[in-house]
Formats: sequence, structure tokens, C-alpha cells
Amino acid sequence: MQATNHRRLRTVPISRRTGRRTGWGLALLSAALVACSSAETAGSAGVADSGSAPPAASPAVTASPGESDGGTGAETAPKVRFTEFARLDMPVAMAVRKGDPTLYIAEQTGRLRAVKDGKVAEEPVVDLSGEISKGNEQGLLGVAFHPDGDFLYLDWTDREGHTHLTEWAFSGGKATGRRDVLTQRQPYANHNGGQLAFGPDGYLYIAFGDGGSGGDPQGNGQKLDTWLGKILRIDPRGTPYKVPRDNPFVGRQGARPEIWSYGLRNPWRFTFDAKTGDMWIGDVGQNAWEEVDFEPKGEGGRNYGWNRREGAHPFEGGDGDGTVDPVIDYPLGEGGNCSVIAGYVYRGEKIPGLEGRFVYGDFCAGWVKAAPPGGKGRGDDLGTVEQLSSFGQDRDGELYALSLSGPVYRLEPGAG
Repeated sequence: MQATNHRRLRTVPISRRTGRRTGWGLALLSAALVACSSAETAGSAGVADSGSAPPAASPAVTASPGESDGGTGAETAPKVRFTEFARLDMPVAMAVRKGDPTLYIAEQTGRLRAVKDGKVAEEPVVDLSGEISKGNEQGLLGVAFHPDGDFLYLDWTDREGHTHLTEWAFSGGKATGRRDVLTQRQPYANHNGGQLAFGPDGYLYIAFGDGGSGGDPQGNGQKLDTWLGKILRIDPRGTPYKVPRDNPFVGRQGARPEIWSYGLRNPWRFTFDAKTGDMWIGDVGQNAWEEVDFEPKGEGGRNYGWNRREGAHPFEGGDGDGTVDPVIDYPLGEGGNCSVIAGYVYRGEKIPGLEGRFVYGDFCAGWVKAAPPGGKGRGDDLGTVEQLSSFGQDRDGELYALSLSGPVYRLEPGAG
């Protein structure tokens, strides 16, 4: 397939009214992958319709200033520094594989790259650059490996803008035996999510945005008959996949059984705490509020409110009954804020003072913060990374920050 040009375009903040982002920029939709369990039912279909609408230079890095914003009086986060580890073409997602020291990093332009000891392999692991759509929030968006390490999963949008979750058998650094696990028709070009992560239960979690445009015109966030505006939970090793029997909406008339959580606008990144199994979700806001949602381990079926609520505030309908408020929300536009980027709860050993804190940031403003254990308050500043697109976690629990402009930074202890 023909490779695309490696152009780096300046990304302009999203318009909250229209939902459009100019430039070939950040794609905000998440899906998480988790492996197997015996309690499953076969998936009834691998393709979902969108609903009623027709288908449609090195950034600056600032070290930790140690300032607090909305903390709870807990000890402030330690100083850290962001050390450039590698440089790629528009990196947006990172995954690791069992028994393998390599970092696997997805480039939005369509290639999955292998990075070992800071060196980027010349040949991509997978090259979808000739098959993806290249508008605003589209492209190669998410990557995960099966917990056993023998299967690779990518989330990407095709030339017509529709989402694919695709599997490859993986061995000896090679991806073979490609098959689509599921596809989702997208009514608009934005809010594609894209996050993939396997949870502590071994199942794959997959994030979908609400379908796009602005304000959720189809009301997908609150509908249970569509995958849009949801996080799904499946076992991808099926025909085409299996639905866990304990998914919260299995057996409910009119509901899609794959749904795990709903009421989400564009959950670009979500992660699992490696120690507790709790989920942290960064859901990109519409007009006024960015939010981080907290989900205790195994507590699916939650409604995070969109589009009745934006963050903890009224939007359409406004009533918060039956919805779960975010543990963190912050105002859009203040200091250049535009899109929340969920990171990880730190469980590494190199930065002891960061233990148990949730690390997250904002794409446009570029700040990176560490919220105190429990997520109370917005947390302490760790530094800034321009065009922050995602975070990664290696096998040792150490964290990385990805910039859409190219660099991948490793978080390391700062000078005292």
C-alpha cells in the first residue's frame, strides 16, 4: 500500500458548538480491551449501524513547578522531568506486550511502530496508512495486546470514516492473520474515541464517542440501542467475539449487550489502575467543562450523564438523577483548556512521591497534573507538554507522555 506523506500540521482547538477540529489533529474516542473468562455468550453481530443520520517542530516541555490547583491539603506531588525517549509521526497511543520490553506506539497517520531502548524500528509492525481516513479526529487511534501477548488489536477509521476493531495474530514481532472483530458506522467525522485496553478481568474494553457533530444531535449518549457514546466490554476471541454474561445490559430488551458504561461524549482515553483495577475515564466536553470519571473495579452499568449533563453541570435536560458525577471537572477555555487527556494512576518505583496519584493533562493547554489519591481536587502541576495526545505505561509501571508533534517523553524524578 502507498504510504502517506508525513506532514505535521498545527492542530487547532475543537469548536465546542460544531464539534469540528481543524487540521489533521487529535482524535478523541476510546476503547479498552480485556481478555477472556468462561462466563460468555456469543456476539450476535460484528457490525453496528450509526442510527438515523447518513454515514458521513519539537514542542516545549516544562519541568514540574510544584504548584497546586484545587488540592485537598494532601502532600504535594514530587517534582518530575519529561525526558525525550523517542520521536515518531503523530503518536497517539501506546501499548506493551507480555514478556516483551518493546513499547508499541500507534501513529495517527496509520502505522504501529516498535520502540526498543528509545530506538524506533525502521519497518512498522502494521501499516494502515493506505486504508485510513485522515480528517480531524480520524486515523489509527488505539492499540492493545491480549493479556497472553499472542494477539494485537487496533482501533482505526477507514476511508469512509467508519470505525474498525481489527485483530492480528502476533508472534516473533510479526503481525499476521488479520480479521475484523467489529465495525461501527459513524454518522459524523468527529468523536471517534479509539481507546482500547484490557481490564483486570481479562476482557477488552472499547471506547466510542457519541457519533459526532455537536451536542449529540442523535441523543446517542443516553440510548442503549447503540454503541455510540459508550464503553463496550467483550471477549474478542470469538466469532466474531463473545459477550460476557455479566455485562450489565445482557438480557435487557432494546439494549446492546456489549455495553459496559454509557452517557459519554468522547472518552478519548481511559485506563485501569494496575493495583486496584479501578477505571479512570477522560471525557472531552462540549461547551464549558472537561471531565474525569472514576469507576470502581467491576461496577459497570453507570450513566455518566452526557448529554443531559456536561461534567457535573446541566446541559440538555440537566437532571442528574441516576447519573454519576465526575471526580474532576475543569472549565473549557480557561488557560487554553480544550480537551482532557486521561492518564494513569502511577504504580512505578522511580518516583515514589507520585505513588497512587492519577496523572492526566489537557491537549491544548499542555499542562500535566497529578491528582491526589481518590481523585479529589484537580491536583498538582507536574509540567507541560505541547499537543499532549496520550499517556503510556510500561511493564514496570513507569509513565510516558505522547505529543502529537512527535516526541514521546518518559516521566523521571526531577531535581530536588
